[in-house]
Amino acid sequence: MDYSQASDELLISLMAQGKKEAISVLYDRYARLVFSLALAILRDRQLAEEVTQDTFFNAWRGAAGFRAEQGRVSTWLSAIARHRAIDELRRRRLPVLNMEEPWWETLASNPSSASGEEGILLMQMSKALSDLPREQREAISLAYFGGLTQEEIAERLGEPLGTVKTRIRLGLKKLREAIQKE
Repeated sequence: MDYSQASDELLISLMAQGKKEAISVLYDRYARLVFSLALAILRDRQLAEEVTQDTFFNAWRGAAGFRAEQGRVSTWLSAIARHRAIDELRRRRLPVLNMEEPWWETLASNPSSASGEEGILLMQMSKALSDLPREQREAISLAYFGGLTQEEIAERLGEPLGTVKTRIRLGLKKLREAIQKE
């Protein structure tokens, strides 16, 4: 059976049934997205490759637990990758993001090698992040890509906790609107 035209949800269902071909197709669709996210967090190609492999291994093992009504497959895979990358960041005690670098450009560093929905999502995310006010981008970056708690962000930035929470909430709202608009 040719799975290349199957929906993401069908592929997850087939993975839950042990169909190895389904994970291969899913990997082809979303490996660039997962790798780009891991690279943005870890800033190390080898570690990002390991996290990418771990993400798809975890997706294979957890396919039966995926619920389409809770979100898209790309969102599910991104969440797995993010958690795995942050675990690696903490385990290796790697430095948190350097906010002077436009790290978010890593998400869309090779858009030509990303295809279809994945490439569009990478470019949308990169553009939406670059369009955010610096303070919101910084707070979101430290939380989402740096793995810091809101309290740690407030301490690092020397800002009140309420200010950090507001920046993250407003920034995420703007990101959601920007991506939905496109």
